[in-house]
Amino acid sequence: MFSHVMVGSNDLQRSKHFYDALFGKEGRADDKGRLSYGRRGAVLMVSNPINGEPATHSNGGTIGFTFDSPAEVDAWHAAGCANGGKSCEDPPGYRENAFGKLYLAYLRDPDGNKLCGLYRPQQ
Repeated sequence: MFSHVMVGSNDLQRSKHFYDALFGKEGRADDKGRLSYGRRGAVLMVSNPINGEPATHSNGGTIGFTFDSPAEVDAWHAAGCANGGKSCEDPPGYRENAFGKLYLAYLRDPDGNKLCGLYRPQQ
């Protein structure tokens, strides 16, 4: 359904450092300086706001990334926290809700955007 998600940044170099570490690879920059990170056919983009206003994060918004194991989620979360991100909500771990049993980790990027690493065990 989705082709990409774009978040705003007030400091693209800081964001590049964070997201390069978070995804373990260097993001690509286009001719406008926007960064892109692809994974499994989806793309996360990071850009200065086109309207020239400061970037702000979405209250209630979360961008989720799928991983193949709890260990991958933990490594992703640790890389984010070590490179300018901040852990938020509960510590990484399993949670059960109406969507079933999920292994989740949440953090905020340097601009305050909320990110989630998710592993869904086979049920």
